[in-house]
Amino acid sequence: MNLTPVVIPHFIKLLFPNLVWDIPNNDKVVYLTFDDGPTPEITEWTLKTLEQYKAKATFFCIGKNVESHPDIFSKITTAGHSVGNHTYNHLKGWTTRTKNYLLDIKQTQAAFNKQFINDNPQTSNPKFVNLFRPPYGQIRPKQVRQLSEIGYKIIMWNVLSIDWDPSVSKETCSNNVINNAVSGDIIVFHDSVKASKNMQYALPRVLEYFSNKGFEFKRIPE
Repeated sequence: MNLTPVVIPHFIKLLFPNLVWDIPNNDKVVYLTFDDGPTPEITEWTLKTLEQYKAKATFFCIGKNVESHPDIFSKITTAGHSVGNHTYNHLKGWTTRTKNYLLDIKQTQAAFNKQFINDNPQTSNPKFVNLFRPPYGQIRPKQVRQLSEIGYKIIMWNVLSIDWDPSVSKETCSNNVINNAVSGDIIVFHDSVKASKNMQYALPRVLEYFSNKGFEFKRIPE
């Protein structure tokens, strides 16, 4: 039985006000995010599905996956989606020394830089990717402070699909989002092998439901 809250309790947001939990607006906009890619076939399926609904999203990429699948990373950026840093080795911030945590994040930025340059050889100063999401949502105050000083925006979420959990049915995964998301919410899916069964069922239904309600799907502002 999964005890992870689908919607982040308000008091958690109050305890950590320097983290981005949502982006309030009155324009019927929600922010889809995908963690742990790029992943062969699954990320590409996700991109095609988003395109069908003219939806934009934010992909929080693991550095070693970017290095393993640079062509898929390029497809994400070419399609007009934003990317974020999700560490190089999917580290748990609570059990990782801050120095090592920051070096791992820096290694992911280096992977981004290499691909930005490969995609645009005229680029002499690759873009600094300032969106960061801590794996597992685990991050310590010292890590928050030092990342903020470097210029990172630390992106959390308000609604979890819980697509990664095999004990959660694909219907529940879909309903977790449909029944809880409101305008301004940051929603989490995963373009990973582990989450693929649930995500590939839920995502089209979420896109269809909110599109019919007049919502737009936008990338998180950098």
